[in-house]
Amino acid sequence: MQDLLKQVDELPLIIKVILCIPAIEIFYGVCRIANGIVKNDILWIVLAILTVFPGAFFMWFLDLVWVLAKGHAFLLGEQLLS
Repeated sequence: MQDLLKQVDELPLIIKVILCIPAIEIFYGVCRIANGIVKNDILWIVLAILTVFPGAFFMWFLDLVWVLAKGHAFLLGEQLLS
């Protein structure tokens, strides 16, 4: 799973922006859940699940801003994978 997260982090910027579209943004939520599983952290998994279902309505905007500013989606990125 960590390889998948690293590959998502290495995607071109335009693909990351496309993944921030509201209907497709659930992909980043699933990646956050996978990141929580890799970290073996229950709190991280719960926060990730909250960004998928109830948070999907506003997370697309936050992810879009985060991708444009930092180059990765909110709560994802190379520095957060370790």
